[in-house]
Amino acid sequence: MSERLARFHHDGLTFDVVDDGPLDGDPVTLLHGFPERASSWRRVAPLLHEAGLRTYAMDQRGYSPGARPEGRRHYRTELLAEDVAALVRTIGRPVHLVGHDWGAQVAWVLTGQHPELVRTLTAVSVPHPAAFGAAMTSSDQALRSWYIGLFQVPKVVELLAHAGGGRLFEHFLRASGMEDDELARVREEVVEDGALPHALGWYRALPLSDRSLMGRSIKVPTTMVWSDGDSALARRGPELTERYCRADYELVVLQGVSHWIPTQAPEALAEAVLERVAGT
Repeated sequence: MSERLARFHHDGLTFDVVDDGPLDGDPVTLLHGFPERASSWRRVAPLLHEAGLRTYAMDQRGYSPGARPEGRRHYRTELLAEDVAALVRTIGRPVHLVGHDWGAQVAWVLTGQHPELVRTLTAVSVPHPAAFGAAMTSSDQALRSWYIGLFQVPKVVELLAHAGGGRLFEHFLRASGMEDDELARVREEVVEDGALPHALGWYRALPLSDRSLMGRSIKVPTTMVWSDGDSALARRGPELTERYCRADYELVVLQGVSHWIPTQAPEALAEAVLERVAGT
């Protein structure tokens, strides 16, 4: 693509994209997690640009102002993956795919369903969906995932995000390792901008999502990046992820880093992405 891409249209929705780096660089698609937006890649993307790569960081469904449909059924995981597939098709060539948190979940599903669209995969924090499921019964992952049940309850998190200036919601995020500047971005870009109810739709649509897509094998070269300070994701899931990868696979463990790897360990993450890209 010889011109910058600021937005694209899919499924009657309009998605915003931050397109940066050399115009002729190999494309890298960056997928944010909850509760963040494309700005979560602000410290990683410049390091990829220095290596000659072009990055496309999208505000995904529920986060882009033009892509906030009402009702949880619109946030099924397969629809989130198809949004990214539409971006890749707009780019016009297969991409190196990088996803953090929920973005990793979407990346796993997209890669399993459409391997022709993905050259390499770097999944950050969240393991392969089937490995995550196995970890729920073979580690303390179920205890770490307590908040998913809370998020299912309509209006509760939305109220916590606004009551008392959002102190309880921010306390939850701070306990996971999020720092002051990151909390300020969540407040501005997600809570005050009105994206939070739609972002929570990703969790609330899990019971409606197509489970058959969650167990598909990954047939492209893959790196899993996990940090040992992650309070939400146990090590067991990343350890089991290799079972579901049919191409070259590497697990990278970052020491002393919280869940928020893209903003707190950008150099280490960029290095992992670049090593995976260079191996193709």
